[in-house]
Amino acid sequence: MSQPVSTVAQSVPPVVVPAGTTAGTALREAGLPGKGPEAIVVVADGDGALRDLSWAPMVNSEVRPVPANSPEGRSVIRHSCAHVLAQAVQELYPEAKLGIGPPITDGFYYDFDVPRPFTPEDLQALEKRMKQIIKSAQRFSRRAVDSVEDAKQELAAEPYKLELVDLKSDVDTSEVMEVGGGELTIYDNLDPRSGERVWGDLCRGPHLPTTKHIPAFTLMRSAAAYWRGNEKNPQLQRIYGTAWESAEALDAYLELLAEAERRDHRKIGAELDLFSFPEEIGSGLAVFHPKGGIIRRELENYSRQRHEQAGYEFVNSPHISKSGLFHTSGHLPYYADTMFPPVQFEGEDYYLKAMNCPMHHLIYRSRGRSYRELPLRLFEFGTVYRYEKSGVVHGLTRVRGLTMDDSHIYCTKEQMPGELRSLLRFVLDLLADYGLADFYLELSTRDDSPKFIGDPQQWEEATEALRAAAEDSGLELVPDPGGAAYYGPKISVQAKDAIGRTWQMSTVQVDFQHPQRFELEYQAADGTRKQPVVLHRALFGSIERFFGVLTEHYAGAFPAWLAPVQVVGIPIAAEHAAYLADVATALRAKGIRVEVDASDDRMQKKIRNHTTQKVPFLVLAGGKDVEAGAVSFRFRDGSQINGIPVDRAVAEIADWVARRENDSPNAENFKVGG
Repeated sequence: MSQPVSTVAQSVPPVVVPAGTTAGTALREAGLPGKGPEAIVVVADGDGALRDLSWAPMVNSEVRPVPANSPEGRSVIRHSCAHVLAQAVQELYPEAKLGIGPPITDGFYYDFDVPRPFTPEDLQALEKRMKQIIKSAQRFSRRAVDSVEDAKQELAAEPYKLELVDLKSDVDTSEVMEVGGGELTIYDNLDPRSGERVWGDLCRGPHLPTTKHIPAFTLMRSAAAYWRGNEKNPQLQRIYGTAWESAEALDAYLELLAEAERRDHRKIGAELDLFSFPEEIGSGLAVFHPKGGIIRRELENYSRQRHEQAGYEFVNSPHISKSGLFHTSGHLPYYADTMFPPVQFEGEDYYLKAMNCPMHHLIYRSRGRSYRELPLRLFEFGTVYRYEKSGVVHGLTRVRGLTMDDSHIYCTKEQMPGELRSLLRFVLDLLADYGLADFYLELSTRDDSPKFIGDPQQWEEATEALRAAAEDSGLELVPDPGGAAYYGPKISVQAKDAIGRTWQMSTVQVDFQHPQRFELEYQAADGTRKQPVVLHRALFGSIERFFGVLTEHYAGAFPAWLAPVQVVGIPIAAEHAAYLADVATALRAKGIRVEVDASDDRMQKKIRNHTTQKVPFLVLAGGKDVEAGAVSFRFRDGSQINGIPVDRAVAEIADWVARRENDSPNAENFKVGG
């Protein structure tokens, strides 16, 4: 199975490998690095397939060198490190049976059948042994197995590997990593001095030349995992690790993890009293507390305002429906696994809705439509329910009860290209208004899977319309073959947060299938009846998930326009509280959310408490301020501005909030200090 070469790898000029010469030899003669972050670890042949440096082509072949610091290079480092982990496990725990050990995003894992779960002390011992193996510079050596029978004989003590040999061409990527779709191969680890085989594993490869080419790694944690992801199969023990092209890259990644932990929306949500997940309600079902409710309301209100300005019409639909509706839409059976079980009532099966689109189609179909009404843009904050498995549920970012900011645009084929361009621009601009502005796009298309419905020609037309709109945006477009919805292709907006993590945000889908299934029509200008095209669009994805993403993006320090408490007045002494109460009244008249802390705590403790609560504006007043009719500002970063007249302070706070500034105010950017 070919793997595409990244843009990083493409920055290295191609090299010709003469027939019978190894790729490694050709790279050395070309003067390409063999050490460091830019070391060439594998090459990509003319078909894009990655090859070991020991590969020697039968004919002269142009290859693309793949450096360690490219995505593919890191993947090879991580897969090689997974093999070293497996070797260490079987050396320290000889009874361990091997599962699979693929590279994953930012790391790797390996599954083992062992008598007991791994402990933190086990991981420390394994990491120590892995470092010894890496230092010994064992050579990874690829060996083709002549037949399935020979492979089974050699792997007789490894039941899970025998199962993979029987599967051989299974479509699961991690399993293909083990056996591939062609010949069976085993990678032997050879002693660098004697050349004797130390250990080996069934694997397609490729791998690094030696274990010493693994510059930096660490084991992260262990967890239970079912063999091949099926709960009916045995439960194995999975060890996760990460590996990088340099110690510096590993340190940067570990610091990113530490920062991500500090920003974890679940932790911040509890600290700031925003939301919770009561056990009495059920897993994946959030309740928003008053402060969280304010943030959610502000998110929704601004979205409503922008949608109204863009010509959307608001609708509402129920939370439950007869099963027939979802059979018509095709969600049953295609989507049944992610829907809650039906409830029987009055002789009918009713389902909690997992999507809003079928009900919007019924609104469209409720009366005759004319071409003059198109494009018709329907919008709803519609709550839906999806049965996410317990291991997948994660705070607000993966819930079972979610509110979609769902839109369905009904338009003619002729209107579709322009509508897609304006729709994508609307989505990107609105996300930027919330403080997310670093995007790329992902185009999800169909493959040969039987799950996709409809005429392939219509799919092609829909795909090309999306591609054209994406290209017009000027953003990077990344292909996602096979990732489309069952009824149509989609564009996903991928946004980077403040620490560089990517989150899937908005989706835009083109749908020719639902208009046919629901018999949607409009009367054209010539009097004929035609079917509209449906464009599905979710801006936030879900309010809950967007809330969680923004919480982590801002580390809980929400912009002032979103902050549940925008201003806290802090009197220097008790007698100044009445003065600040008047200031608060003036701020409330401007629509500002303000409190005055008249508690018995000392002023410094009050400042510390409200800074911890990430309030954007702390307004202080003492005797001199009262005499001057002024206040002083204290900001989240500790900076301060003193002696600002009250009228000016109120006006500037109101203006900052009204402009929806996403930066935290401070002594430099808040203009009263100018």
